[in-house]
Amino acid sequence: MTTRIAKFIANSGVASRRVAERMIADGRVSVNGAIVDTPAFFVNDSDVVMVDGKTVHANTTTRLYAFYKPINTMTTTRDPMGRRTIYDCLPPQYKNLKYVGRLDFRTTGLLLMTNDGDLARSLTLPSSHIPREYIATVSRIDEHGLDRARHGITVDGIRYRPMTIDALSETELRVKITEGKKNEVRIVLRACGCPVVKLHRISFGPVRLGKMSVGQIREINQKTIDALIKTL
Repeated sequence: MTTRIAKFIANSGVASRRVAERMIADGRVSVNGAIVDTPAFFVNDSDVVMVDGKTVHANTTTRLYAFYKPINTMTTTRDPMGRRTIYDCLPPQYKNLKYVGRLDFRTTGLLLMTNDGDLARSLTLPSSHIPREYIATVSRIDEHGLDRARHGITVDGIRYRPMTIDALSETELRVKITEGKKNEVRIVLRACGCPVVKLHRISFGPVRLGKMSVGQIREINQKTIDALIKTL
């Protein structure tokens, strides 16, 4: 099987795909002894890939991690406004991981991360129907409005799938979604008359946040990874 050179380098853990592309442009990458000048170059398992004269080995083991995202962090590699990103919170050995979907700046809780870009994309496709569960603190609860969300709702021309919503207290809701559109929970609850004050994700498919600490990252076992992949 062939792979684009930039992706090969990223999957090996040497650098992110973006950094790998810069390395290629700088003439730091060679394949079978010849300098590569385009990230569109394809390699296979028999090719010898080198970065700065050192051999890069393919990483064929899929790894998945649970990360407890802190509040006021961007789910991105670099923020043009200079805001803190999740990569500013991660230990150096995890900075080449890809995030699975996004949590917005103020949302906290479970964010999956992986060394497999294809898996990251597959897990976030609407067709995957993988449930994500949140605890939402709201300014008020309007049960009539929430019933609209429970049956599916259209907001600003965008259709959102039915959500499972349970009231835990006078200002706290447990919300389960299976789609994951951008800012879905905040948009739908606001449209239902229950504007979100705080939002915290506690699960993604079979992976749960549990008793992790803010900023902590832990590896997911292979059995759970297999169970997640089988749902795709």
